[in-house]
Amino acid sequence: MRNMYSVNEFSKISGVEASTLRYWDKIGLFSPVGRDPENNYRYYSLAQLTTLNFVATMSDLGIPIKTIAELRKSRNPEKFLRLLEMKDMELDVQLRKLQERASIMHTRRELIRYGMFMEPDKLTVVHREVEWYATLWPRNEYNEGDTFLEPLTKFINQSESLRINLGFPIGGRYDDFDSFIESPERPDNFFSIDPTGANVRRKGDYLVGCTRGYYGELGELPGKMAQYIAEHGLQPTGHVYLFYPHDEACYMEQEQYLGQVMVPV
Repeated sequence: MRNMYSVNEFSKISGVEASTLRYWDKIGLFSPVGRDPENNYRYYSLAQLTTLNFVATMSDLGIPIKTIAELRKSRNPEKFLRLLEMKDMELDVQLRKLQERASIMHTRRELIRYGMFMEPDKLTVVHREVEWYATLWPRNEYNEGDTFLEPLTKFINQSESLRINLGFPIGGRYDDFDSFIESPERPDNFFSIDPTGANVRRKGDYLVGCTRGYYGELGELPGKMAQYIAEHGLQPTGHVYLFYPHDEACYMEQEQYLGQVMVPV
């Protein structure tokens, strides 16, 4: 076996793991040029490096083993180009999914941190410079006796057709403060806090209050906010937002969910 290299030596030369070389030999994808008749050890030649580079590159690109084996037998520029174009489209889809997952994790991480500094039942006026992007869902329709959950369930069931990613945190938007006070358990729209969303919460001053409880269960918070506005001579303007920095992702107990209401003033 002169001018030949053992599997371990060839692994060091090529940068391909010895275990991978053995596996590819086992399935017939890339085999050594010969074996020692006495001990059956694998031996490779330097001339095989180009073939190995092709196989390794295709494997790194995620090309199926069956396809790589077929290309080893027959390939040309046109066939290889078609394969790369198809794989490129698949990678685009995977990249979009990965970017969306990263966006969900970033959004939830920031909300959880934000919620850790919230004090339930404390009201304060704050200025928000940072704009807030969200995906606004279709307008809610309520039947008699419906609350937060009935239309939410409806839209969750339709989320795929509506192209709504339920991984993003969900909140409720009210047309105005009067709508919020009249039916705090009935948002006019739902929204998901999505950085790629087209709807923007404007900058400005907000009366902010938070409370613990399940979706739509705000207890005395709406009344306290109305009283605060009256006592401090504030004028509500625009949409009211309800969202949950700490939801089912943080707590098993529904009564522990932490919701915040933001009233533009």
